Amino acid sequence: MKYKRILLKLSGEVLSGEKGHGIDFERTLEIAEEIKECVELGFEIGIVVGGGNFWRGKSNEYMDRATSDYIGMLGTVMNALALGDAFKQINVPVRVQTGVEMRQIAEFYIKDRAIRHLEKGRVVIFGCGTGSPFFSTDTASSLRAAEINADILMKATKVDGIYSKDPKKYKDAKKYDNITYIDVLNKKINVMDKTAITLCMEEKIPILVFNILEKGNLKKGILDEKIGTLVQ
Repeated sequence: MKYKRILLKLSGEVLSGEKGHGIDFERTLEIAEEIKECVELGFEIGIVVGGGNFWRGKSNEYMDRATSDYIGMLGTVMNALALGDAFKQINVPVRVQTGVEMRQIAEFYIKDRAIRHLEKGRVVIFGCGTGSPFFSTDTASSLRAAEINADILMKATKVDGIYSKDPKKYKDAKKYDNITYIDVLNKKINVMDKTAITLCMEEKIPILVFNILEKGNLKKGILDEKIGTLVQ
């Protein structure tokens, strides 16, 4: 087993399905079912969820950036709770932890507690990003991956990997099977922000970018089959 502990980054858009906004509960349940298969194989899985299906950026030019980011954090909590409920429906032990304390609905994030949950076979869902404004959920996923000693960060997207340019616009776009952290930074490839890439590079955490909409891809990636793009 090459990868034992996985940090999965799920965008809010993935949970919204074809609607593009809000939560598609059928799609969320399908993702939970696929993750369940991996948990039953003995893998430990932590999940960072985004909130782009509810909130993306400032609603107007006058809005305070920190306020906007806190609103986005609340969007990630809604997604975390919905995904957590999906796991409960299919009898997967799960804990939701948030980077901002909200005791009535979730645990406050504590690294050692999160690791203990993972060791007991529970899925841990991390909401609120890093808990601080000005940091993306990409950075949060890199940070949590480093903190829980994840073997790999898997970024679930709607595309099948990293390309030299937008494959929807350019027919000659080249797909990378493997690429280095430095090349991602130097070529300014928009897959994760610079802070996230740099942290993974420093901590030697490989990043797999793959299409989660294709059924079975999550398990293939965890089992180290050739899918998506591996950054290392």
